Amino acid sequence: MSTRREVLKATLACSAAALTASTLSPSNLWADKPAANTPWLRKTLKVGMIGVKGSLLDKFKVAKEAGFEGVEMNAPGFPVEEAIAAAKESGLIIDGSVGGSHWNVRYTDPDPAVQADAVKRLKQAITETAAVGGETVLVVAGHGKDGTPDEVYTRALKNIGEVIPVAKDNNIQIVIENVWNHFLYDHDGGQDQTVDALAKFVDDFDEPDVVGVQFDIGNHWKYGDIAQWIRTLGPRIMKLDIKGFSRAENKFTKITEGDVDWPAIEKALRDIKFTGWLAAEVGGGDLERLREVSRNMENALHCSQPLVAG
Repeated sequence: MSTRREVLKATLACSAAALTASTLSPSNLWADKPAANTPWLRKTLKVGMIGVKGSLLDKFKVAKEAGFEGVEMNAPGFPVEEAIAAAKESGLIIDGSVGGSHWNVRYTDPDPAVQADAVKRLKQAITETAAVGGETVLVVAGHGKDGTPDEVYTRALKNIGEVIPVAKDNNIQIVIENVWNHFLYDHDGGQDQTVDALAKFVDDFDEPDVVGVQFDIGNHWKYGDIAQWIRTLGPRIMKLDIKGFSRAENKFTKITEGDVDWPAIEKALRDIKFTGWLAAEVGGGDLERLREVSRNMENALHCSQPLVAG
C-alpha cells in the first residue's frame, strides 16, 4: 500500500489518455511526475448524476464532454467489464466508488447479521473498485441512532476495521464521508462545532494510508467552520465532495449559491497542500446541466489552476 505522500504525488500526474484495459490499476494510472498545467483539483462526479439514457459508455462520454475527468461508481453491483470498456473508450477515469447500501445496511445496526452483511458488501465494493482501477471506496460509517454513542462508535470501528486487510490487498483507500447521520457531531448543536471527533475516529483505525476522509465541503457548513475543519483533518483528507449550502435558508443549494465561504475553504485546502479529486454531489442531469456543475466547481474553487507551471 502506498503512503499518503506517495498517493498525493501519484494523483498529481494522471494522464487520461494513458488509460487502457491493461493499465487499469491504481498503481499504474499515473506518471512519476506531474505534467505541465495539471489542475490542482481534478473534477469527478457520482455516476447517478449523469442523467442521460443509454449505456455506461454513453454516460461516460457525456461526463467527459461536460468537463469531468473522473466518475465514481455505485458499489457493489456495477458491471465491471462494461465499466472498464467504457472508461477505456471514453477516456473517463473511474477514480472510486460510493457504497450503494450503507444507509440501509449499516455497520452500526444493532443486529449482528446486518453488520455482517454490511462488511460483506464493503469487501465486494473494494474488489470491484480495484478491478476498474479505482482508488477509493466511500463509506458512511453508521448512524448515531443505532445505539448509545459508545455502541455506535465501537461497532463502526470494529466492522470497518475488519475490511482493512482486503483494502490493503487491493490498494484501495476506505474514505469516511461526513454526513447527516447523527454520528461524530451534534445534529442539534450550533455552528461552532469542531471536527475533532471525526479526526479521532479516523486515527483510531491506526491505518493512515488506508482509512481517511472523503470530506464533503457542503454537508457540515451548517455545523462549523469548514476551513478550520479542513486544517484540523489535514492529511486525513484523501478526497473531497462538493455541494452548496445556505445557513440562512437551512438547505442545500447549487455549488455557487448559498453562503459557503469558498475563498476561506480554498485557502485552507492550499494551506494543507491538498491536491487531487473533487467529486460533485449535487443534482445532475443532461449535458448542459453537467456543464453547469463543472463551471460551478470552477467558480467555487478554481479547480483548473495549474499545479505545475507550463
